[in-house]
Amino acid sequence: MRSLHIAFFGTPELVIPILDELKNAGLIPKVIVTGKDEPQGRKMLVVRPLPKIWAETRGIPVLQPEKINTGFLEDFKKYNIDLGVVVAYGKILPKTLLELPRFGMINVHYSLLPKYRGATPVESAILNGDDTTGVVIQKMAYELDAGDIIEKEKVIIYPNETAPSLRNRLNEIAKKLLVTTIQKIADGTAAYEKQDDTKASHCKKIKKEDGLIDLTDDPAKNLQKFRAYFGWPGTYFFIERNSKKIRVIIKDAMLKEGVFEITRVIPEGKKEMSYKDFLAGFQK
Repeated sequence: MRSLHIAFFGTPELVIPILDELKNAGLIPKVIVTGKDEPQGRKMLVVRPLPKIWAETRGIPVLQPEKINTGFLEDFKKYNIDLGVVVAYGKILPKTLLELPRFGMINVHYSLLPKYRGATPVESAILNGDDTTGVVIQKMAYELDAGDIIEKEKVIIYPNETAPSLRNRLNEIAKKLLVTTIQKIADGTAAYEKQDDTKASHCKKIKKEDGLIDLTDDPAKNLQKFRAYFGWPGTYFFIERNSKKIRVIIKDAMLKEGVFEITRVIPEGKKEMSYKDFLAGFQK
């Protein structure tokens, strides 16, 4: 396998296992492109993205563009990149950048494209009650998630699996699939399969208010929403007491004999407790 100059684009924590896998396979990126240092927490302390920390401890250059503009493109060209690898980077990449690397740019997507193009494929699969999903490595095109498929693997979605759990499983598959894809591109053995655009579906970005649950809705749909939005944005409902609406965050729930059964909650201004204890105290 010939050596490739790789640029890695990614920002959240989930990319760290992928970077580790690339390093273990001898595919260490020549440069890492990630998000800006951002103030976080109550004290608003400036925090470096984890890919930046990963890169700095290994002496790998880091680029953190506010925008993908002419200045960034000039900096990027200096690395003579053969292949760009994108995993949850969070910015739309212009056509000029996609065409700079010799072999273009590839992207890890957590659905079986062309199904669920967009930002929330894992959540969408659970929300829609799908039994299966998967991972695709695609060659990036300027149209969102419409590039040719190079590698893919299908997986079963477990009945009570939450989005973070499913995403972690998919990530374990993705990191190995990505190494295989890069090796095939380097060897000239990669095959490219065009997507059937007539079968494409799209998923929306998630907003905090999407986590609102109506307890009178279909129980199975409510459980799907709880599983899909577990962690962030989370699910919640409002209950009224003394003409005041109280927000109640759902921490654990299940479907029991066809009923959406809540077991753990965090009432507004309170600590986590059992739903049974919350109801008992609320009714006093």
